[in-house]
Amino acid sequence: MDMVLAVATVAAADPLMAAFIERAGPFEPRAGAGDYFASLARSILFQQLAGRAAAAIHTRFVAAIGGEVTPDAVLAVSPEALRGAGLSANKAAAILDLATKATDGSVPLRELTMLDDDEIIARLSAVRGIGRWTAEMFLIFQLRRPDVWPVDDYGIRKGFAVIHDLAAPPTPKVLDTLGEIYRPYRSTAAWYCWRAVDTVLPAA
Repeated sequence: MDMVLAVATVAAADPLMAAFIERAGPFEPRAGAGDYFASLARSILFQQLAGRAAAAIHTRFVAAIGGEVTPDAVLAVSPEALRGAGLSANKAAAILDLATKATDGSVPLRELTMLDDDEIIARLSAVRGIGRWTAEMFLIFQLRRPDVWPVDDYGIRKGFAVIHDLAAPPTPKVLDTLGEIYRPYRSTAAWYCWRAVDTVLPAA
């Protein structure tokens, strides 16, 4: 993705977004976390946990499977070993399901970049513990797909409301329509909506 072009396109489409971009600064999305399997496994482990607790469990998980996060390494250990590392029963089952589907080709990790966004979301959402939101985050931050618009994400809805001085966040359906103006760089608009929630800057 051409980040300069993406920011310029989003700003040109929406004067209020342009004003916020001017105040918020450069578009700097976080880097992806390891390879595709490791990134998805980490996303599962971090769901619904505070950052420090999740990081500790993740460290123990990596140690329990031998230090390298791969499908084969996960499938080589028992569910009990995963539970012993601190994973809940549901998360252990989800990690094992991800490893199984990565191995049997249901989630073709090596070929993901060849699939379109909707196909990737469908494939990943078939894995236990991975929903549409997790798949969309994977598209934005790991695959750097330029036109992802996670309308169910409350942070994006709230940030859009902050930027546009709305009394309340728009519904997902309304936001889906409003986001059309940012195509083909809705991922950039989404990032600035998150930024508006993280750092609500005073007007100049």
